[in-house]
Amino acid sequence: MSHLFAADANLVRQAVDSGADLETRDDHGRTPLLVAVTENRVEIAEVLVKAGADPNALDGRHDTPWLVTGVTGSVPMAQVLLKAKPDLTITNRFGGVSLIPASERGHVEYVRLVANSGIDVDHVNDLGWTALLEAVILGDGGPRHQEVVRALVAAGADVDLADKQGVTPLAHARNKGQTAVARILAEAGA
Repeated sequence: MSHLFAADANLVRQAVDSGADLETRDDHGRTPLLVAVTENRVEIAEVLVKAGADPNALDGRHDTPWLVTGVTGSVPMAQVLLKAKPDLTITNRFGGVSLIPASERGHVEYVRLVANSGIDVDHVNDLGWTALLEAVILGDGGPRHQEVVRALVAAGADVDLADKQGVTPLAHARNKGQTAVARILAEAGA
């Protein structure tokens, strides 16, 4: 196995300098950059991005380095990968862009950064949900999800964009007893 998969940035740098294939794959179809992102090894990701590693390389689960940042919520990693100009329209196996799992998980700072990066804040995944809908439906309505909702609204998310059943984020928030989230959405829709 290539030193590109090493946990040591110096070994990775040496492998890059020796001309190792940046897009080599492990048994799961993951590139060294995808492994570095998954393990939140920012320094290694910086080395790989600087060398030209592909932030859009799909693995066997239909993940890319960029998509995984939405799951981990790592702002430093997202900042490194944004320098590589990832394709913000690539979707995961659920049809979602990176902003959707980040919103669901309450990754506030990540959502603030990425919602203003040119990504489609109203992208609809295979379930018929946007980042805003996921923040409400799968979120707990607590402080982190309130801030995610605020960030999405501030980035221009359509608060009236309903799910496949015609239920809006505001109606979901009210049905789930998420009073603070409902207030944010009601004020944004006024």
